[in-house]
Amino acid sequence: MAFSRLYEQAAARKGGEAELAALLPPVSAPEELEARSGDRYLSEITRCIFKAGFVWRVIENKWPGFEAAFKGFVPLYWQQVPPEVLEELARDERIVRNMQKIRTVPENARMIVDAAREHGSFGAFLRAWPSADQVGLLMWLKRHGARLGGNTAQYFLRRVGWDGFILSPDVITALRREALLDASPGSRKALVQAQQAFTGWHQETGLPYSHLSRILSYTVGD
Repeated sequence: MAFSRLYEQAAARKGGEAELAALLPPVSAPEELEARSGDRYLSEITRCIFKAGFVWRVIENKWPGFEAAFKGFVPLYWQQVPPEVLEELARDERIVRNMQKIRTVPENARMIVDAAREHGSFGAFLRAWPSADQVGLLMWLKRHGARLGGNTAQYFLRRVGWDGFILSPDVITALRREALLDASPGSRKALVQAQQAFTGWHQETGLPYSHLSRILSYTVGD
C-alpha cells in the first residue's frame, strides 16, 4: 500500500501539510546520539520507566526533583550504589516513591556502563544500531535492562531522537486496518510485522521511521 495515500489522509486530518510537519517528532543526527552523555540516557530511561502506568504530567512536573534526588543520574555511581541509598530514595518526597522502579536505576546504569565499555559510549552503541532492526534493539534493551519491555523502550528511543516507530494504540489500529498486523500487540511477531511495514515505507518515501509512525497515527481518529 503506497504511503502517499496515508500521508494525504493524515495531512487532511491535521489541516494541511505544514500543520502536519509541525507535529512530527525530532530525529537526532548520528553525531548527536553519540555526543549525548550516559547520565542523560539513564535519566531518560528512568523517566520513561516512571511514566509507564502512571500519569505522565505528574512525572514531568516532579522531574527536577528526580534529577536532584538521583544526583544527575551518573551511571558509574548508580551501577554500584549501596542498598541504603535506594532505601532513602523510597522515602524521598521529591520523587514518586515506587521501590520497584527505583531499583531499575542501578540495573540500567550497569547496562549503559557495559555498553560504553564495549562501544566507547552508550550513544555510540545506539548510533551504530540501524533503524531497520529496531526489533533487535528493543530485544537487546529488554534483555540487558530493567523494565524496558512493552512500549517503554520505544518511548525512550523516541525521546532521545533515535529513529524508530512506536506501537501506540493508533498505530496498531492503522496497521491492522491496512492488513499489515495480525499479531498480539505485545508480541515479538507484532514488532516484526510493524518493522516490515515501516521499513517498506521508509524505502518508498525516504522519510524517517519516527515520522512515518507519527503520520500513520494521525490517520486514526475523528
